[in-house]
This record gives sequence, C-alpha cells and structure tokens, in this order.
Amino acid sequence: MTTKNYFVHSSAYVDSNVTIGDGTKIWHFSHVQSGAKLGSKCILGQNVNIGNNVIIGDNVKIQNNVSVYEGITIESDVFLGPSCVLTNVSNPRSQVLRHSLYEKILIRRGATIGANATIVCGITLGRYCFIAAGAVVTKDVPDYAFIVGVPGKQKGWMSRHGHILQADKNGLMICPESKFRYREVEPGILKCLDLDEDTPLPEMLARGKDGYRKIKAKGKR
Repeated sequence: MTTKNYFVHSSAYVDSNVTIGDGTKIWHFSHVQSGAKLGSKCILGQNVNIGNNVIIGDNVKIQNNVSVYEGITIESDVFLGPSCVLTNVSNPRSQVLRHSLYEKILIRRGATIGANATIVCGITLGRYCFIAAGAVVTKDVPDYAFIVGVPGKQKGWMSRHGHILQADKNGLMICPESKFRYREVEPGILKCLDLDEDTPLPEMLARGKDGYRKIKAKGKR
C-alpha cells in the first residue's frame, strides 16, 4: 500500500498489493482484495467486498452489503446504494470455471445505483445516470438517464443534483436545485449547458440545502 492517510476498521481486511487514496474510509467487516485500486475520499460501508484488480475513482460511496467483483471499473463520484448487485458473468454455472471470461461493467462518473438494484454485466452506466431502487438493468444507460423497473427502462432525465428534469416548450430543462440548464443535443443525448460533465461541482453547489421532497413541493406551487 502506498500511503496510510486513510482509515481501515480493525474488523476489515485489506490484502497486499492494494492502493488506497488519501482520506478513504473502510468500515466493519469489509474486504479489499489484491490488486484493487481505490481513489481518495472513498467510503466503503459495512460488509463491502472489493474484488481483485477492481479500479475505483475518487469520492465513491459504497453502502453496506455490496460486492464489486473483478472486471468492474467505477469512476469518481459514484454512489452505490445498500445491497445493490453487480455481476461479472452472464451465464454462471457452478461446474464451469469462467475466471478468465469475466465480463466488464463500467460505471461512469457521478452515477447513482439505488438500493437492491441489479446491474447485469457487459454494460456501461453513463455519467450521472440514476438507477432507481430495485431496478434490473440489462443494457447500456445514457448519461443522466433515469431508469426504473424490471427490466429497467428509461422514464426521463435526472439532473446532476438528482432531480427529475422537465422540458419547457423550447426543450430546455432546468434543475430546481442548482439551476443548471440541460438540453437534448440530439435524440437520446442530454448535455448540461452550464458545466461540463467531467468538471467537479463548485464548492457552493456541492452541499445540499433543501431535501428532495421540499424542493419537489416548491416546484408544484
């Protein structure tokens, strides 16, 4: 391990040949396996397993009871909700070894996966997409897409701050919290007009002031 400016709970286990960034916290009964690379300011909740050679960016929050298997890459600012499921083999059989055939999942920057959602391997989740609790995702997800149901289907667009976007008559969408503007630049491709998707949030917009339901209620007045 390259630094020790991080926290590992006494009940957690970190294998050799692991890289952990500054400020990362690894909580009760978690396991980080050999070859894994964790960025800075990540949080691994209770009973989290990080598989061999997994790559995780900065400021990633992984809630309790999540396993991130080999073959999965997680970019920065991703949120994985409690007990969500990530897979790496499409057709598992106990009698057939497929360790050399792991399929990839790429979770792009800022994506959210809700509690108990399942992500089938071989797909990419776009930047700032939002997977609702309990959804089962079987295909690639565009940036900012809001996915619900079994199988998961897109039900709209979600802003970078986690609010459903509504288009006006000119096709412009405004986040009720940040006031950032969004527009479909072509069918099925949403872009933020005020901040590039790979640019960190300004500090003044990185801390919520009002809860989701309060902001939603304001929008209905």
